[in-house]
Amino acid sequence: MRIGIVAPSCPITPEMAEQLHQLVGGRAELRIHPQCYLTHGHFAGPDAARADALVEYANDPAIDAIWFARGGYGACRIVEAVLPRLSGVARDKQWMGYSDAGTLLGALYSEGCSRVAHGPMPADLNRRGGEAAVARALDWLVDGRAAACEPSPGRKAAFNITILAHLIGLPWQPELSGHVLLLEEVSEYHYRIDRALAQITAHPGIRRVAGIRLGRCSQIPENDVDFGMDEVAIAEHWCRVSGIPFLGRADIGHDSANKVVPFGR
Repeated sequence: MRIGIVAPSCPITPEMAEQLHQLVGGRAELRIHPQCYLTHGHFAGPDAARADALVEYANDPAIDAIWFARGGYGACRIVEAVLPRLSGVARDKQWMGYSDAGTLLGALYSEGCSRVAHGPMPADLNRRGGEAAVARALDWLVDGRAAACEPSPGRKAAFNITILAHLIGLPWQPELSGHVLLLEEVSEYHYRIDRALAQITAHPGIRRVAGIRLGRCSQIPENDVDFGMDEVAIAEHWCRVSGIPFLGRADIGHDSANKVVPFGR
């Protein structure tokens, strides 16, 4: 299997790439685009370079899957330039990432790509336990192992809360009626989680989901005045207000325990 790695947001280092090659071994052939090592301020190269690299690998029939290198910020700057350039070859590929890559995953799913998944990325090697996260990603990408996946039943989709809030109302907001929606967050105050969930659950399309499960919300900063509700209470509140069933917790998050969530399966 050939896996193409591109960085639509922030860069990785050649040292991380070497570590990744050693970890993958003979399980798959990795093709890491040179664009992944570019730096342009915050980004892995200028917008055009990031978009071109993604389209190049996505449309290459010799590559079976696209694996986003890492998150950060930047995918929203290229999504509109990328989508019209994708071929049928690109739409048949597997795609995986999370965090900022959720912008592209949501857009791809809205365009009919059926093999999209929220799951670990190469940059998780920077986390404690990151090798296990990368191995889990390969278990799904290469072998399709169900054990790598989050066990919630039904059709599913998963997003970082802030990323999904920013997709609401855009042309590439995916249709999620009947899906169980899994949500996670990192490094946001409780009041910001509350604000984002207020926006998400108010949208008529989101109110047609089968329910919401809340993944891990980690590294929550301490506010100078306590918000008075934790993330679970916040999610339960907005589910009551919106009439969306709250279905409990989900095994996803910005951490090395993050499970794979194939969309729509």
